[in-house]
Amino acid sequence: MSTAAGGGAPARARETGALWRLAVATLDGNWEHDHTVPSRTLYPHQWSWDSAFVAVGLAHVRPDRAWRELRTLFAAQWADGRVPHIVFNPALRAGSYFPGPAFWDSARVPGAPAVATSGIVQPPLHALAAWLVHRRAPSERSRAELAWLYPRLVAWQRYLTGRRDVGGAGLACIVHPWESGLDNSPAWDPPLAAVPADAAVMRAYRRHDTVHADAAHRPTDLDYARYVALVDAYRAGGYRDDGLDGRHPFLVECPLLNTALGLAEHALAAIARETGADPGPHRERAVRITAALVDRLYDPVGGTFHPRDLRTGRLVPARTALGLMPLALPGLPARPVAALLAEACSTRFGLAARMDRPLPSHDRTAPDFEPLRYWRGPSWQNLNWLLWRGLRAHHRFDLAAGLRDSMIDLVVTAGCHEYFHPDTGAGLGSPAFGWTAALLLDVLAET
Repeated sequence: MSTAAGGGAPARARETGALWRLAVATLDGNWEHDHTVPSRTLYPHQWSWDSAFVAVGLAHVRPDRAWRELRTLFAAQWADGRVPHIVFNPALRAGSYFPGPAFWDSARVPGAPAVATSGIVQPPLHALAAWLVHRRAPSERSRAELAWLYPRLVAWQRYLTGRRDVGGAGLACIVHPWESGLDNSPAWDPPLAAVPADAAVMRAYRRHDTVHADAAHRPTDLDYARYVALVDAYRAGGYRDDGLDGRHPFLVECPLLNTALGLAEHALAAIARETGADPGPHRERAVRITAALVDRLYDPVGGTFHPRDLRTGRLVPARTALGLMPLALPGLPARPVAALLAEACSTRFGLAARMDRPLPSHDRTAPDFEPLRYWRGPSWQNLNWLLWRGLRAHHRFDLAAGLRDSMIDLVVTAGCHEYFHPDTGAGLGSPAFGWTAALLLDVLAET
């Protein structure tokens, strides 16, 4: 952690206190009556995995809000078990975000909730979040919340492991890059290239993101045209998942989403034990998911994980931070653990006990590394946090401490930004970003 010269322990304590107050103020400023918005400018609605991360942070200061956050999200769960990646705030004007409720048109879909939502998903980190909230602030209230959430979390898992197991090997596939959370990572370039689209299509729409952020930092119009084409295709089928392999142009098994799937089963085992259910099936599924991840997405030659494009059957070659995320799984076998540690500590990512630069989201030695563009190079605190947890789970406390210090230094340097320059640490994207504040609280709370 950065400290004033010669300040010693008092300076560190003052810095920690100031950071804690900044994070709490950011979360309080983003609270919207029953949920937290990621940011007041660019993301004015409720996002699925953002809410999971935010709940983890709120557990330290506002546990009642943490449970409200998760309840609000799961109140919008679809009948088939899916948790939509956006829950729209009906109080906001039309056009406050693109693509908005009219574009998704969830109201016409049988089994969708009464509130307007998107039709796609994001990584299922909610069971882990719920367990961490309870563990941080256990009470009769928290046990009651776990009991309410448990069947809904189970239905969420069943949706992903059932309807989305297009490859038939025990992993869930994504139907849109947005479902990965890493919207325009280089990992999606090859499968997206096969999606027919024309950038001119975007003339019919008004992109909200480039109003609030530099267009040079955001996905291109051609990227967005492909995103729109994929939503069009999925919406045209009523957001159904049967027969996807015969009609949908983008089907990819993602390392991060399936890591979250495995982490959820570990968390559900703990929740089941706490609520009187049987934890055994969850433990067994966690083992199966981890084995399928290694079998399907691990490249033993390159020593990292890659997405698998189900349209071609091939692994996508880009070396991104997605490939490091399975390290978060406590049951990952020793050989992949060792290989991922070597990958993370290589010049591609620069993890170290004393880091001189932030961890990038893409291989910094790659020719398509872009330090300013969304998910194509910048450092993100949610990926850092998942890797930090994995390092601790695999007893690499030296590297975990280095990554924690780097995470804290990013906020010391630039505040609670959405993401950060992977060389300078400068803040990028939205200021006052929810999950950056929330996860800062979580790492500050750990010594």
